[in-house]
Amino acid sequence: MDNKNNLVVVKETPGGPYILTGEFRMIRKDGSEEMVTGPKGLCRCGHSKNKPFCDGSHAKIHFEQD
Repeated sequence: MDNKNNLVVVKETPGGPYILTGEFRMIRKDGSEEMVTGPKGLCRCGHSKNKPFCDGSHAKIHFEQD
Protein backbone atom coordinates (compact mmCIF):
# COMPACT_ATOMS: atom_id res chain seq x y z
CA MET A 1 0.00 0.00 0.00
CA ASP A 2 1.28 3.44 -0.90
CA ASN A 3 0.62 5.15 2.45
CA LYS A 4 1.11 8.64 1.01
CA ASN A 5 -1.88 8.30 -1.28
CA ASN A 6 -3.72 5.26 0.15
CA LEU A 7 -3.29 3.54 -3.19
CA VAL A 8 -3.18 -0.14 -3.96
CA VAL A 9 0.15 -0.95 -5.60
CA VAL A 10 0.22 -3.34 -8.58
CA LYS A 11 3.59 -4.80 -9.55
CA GLU A 12 4.14 -6.96 -12.63
CA THR A 13 6.61 -9.79 -12.02
CA PRO A 14 8.66 -11.23 -14.88
CA GLY A 15 7.12 -14.54 -15.96
CA GLY A 16 4.70 -14.44 -13.03
CA PRO A 17 1.63 -12.79 -11.57
CA TYR A 18 0.66 -9.22 -10.91
CA ILE A 19 1.28 -8.61 -7.19
CA LEU A 20 -1.30 -6.40 -5.49
CA THR A 21 -0.29 -4.85 -2.19
CA GLY A 22 -2.82 -3.18 0.05
CA GLU A 23 -6.51 -3.66 0.73
CA PHE A 24 -8.90 -3.98 -2.20
CA ARG A 25 -12.43 -5.15 -2.95
CA MET A 26 -12.73 -8.22 -5.18
CA ILE A 27 -15.99 -8.37 -7.14
CA ARG A 28 -16.50 -11.77 -8.74
CA LYS A 29 -18.47 -12.51 -11.90
CA ASP A 30 -21.41 -13.78 -9.83
CA GLY A 31 -21.59 -10.38 -8.11
CA SER A 32 -20.24 -11.56 -4.75
CA GLU A 33 -17.76 -9.24 -3.09
CA GLU A 34 -14.99 -9.67 -0.56
CA MET A 35 -12.34 -7.44 0.94
CA VAL A 36 -8.86 -8.78 0.30
CA THR A 37 -5.61 -7.65 1.88
CA GLY A 38 -2.44 -8.17 -0.13
CA PRO A 39 0.07 -9.00 -1.06
CA LYS A 40 -1.88 -11.22 -3.44
CA GLY A 41 -0.85 -12.50 -6.85
CA LEU A 42 -3.27 -12.22 -9.76
CA CYS A 43 -2.84 -14.85 -12.48
CA ARG A 44 -1.47 -13.70 -15.84
CA CYS A 45 -0.78 -17.09 -17.43
CA GLY A 46 -4.38 -18.33 -17.45
CA HIS A 47 -3.56 -21.72 -15.93
CA SER A 48 -4.28 -21.09 -12.24
CA LYS A 49 -6.80 -23.43 -10.61
CA ASN A 50 -7.55 -20.60 -8.13
CA LYS A 51 -8.42 -17.77 -10.55
CA PRO A 52 -8.23 -14.88 -10.39
CA PHE A 53 -5.42 -15.55 -7.91
CA CYS A 54 -2.09 -17.11 -8.79
CA ASP A 55 -1.39 -20.70 -7.71
CA GLY A 56 2.14 -20.95 -9.14
CA SER A 57 1.08 -22.67 -12.39
CA HIS A 58 3.14 -20.17 -14.39
CA ALA A 59 6.31 -21.91 -13.19
CA LYS A 60 5.08 -25.35 -14.34
CA ILE A 61 4.23 -24.12 -17.85
CA HIS A 62 7.30 -21.85 -18.12
CA PHE A 63 5.13 -18.79 -18.71
CA GLU A 64 7.00 -15.81 -20.15
CA GLN A 65 5.39 -12.50 -21.01
CA ASP A 66 7.13 -9.40 -22.37
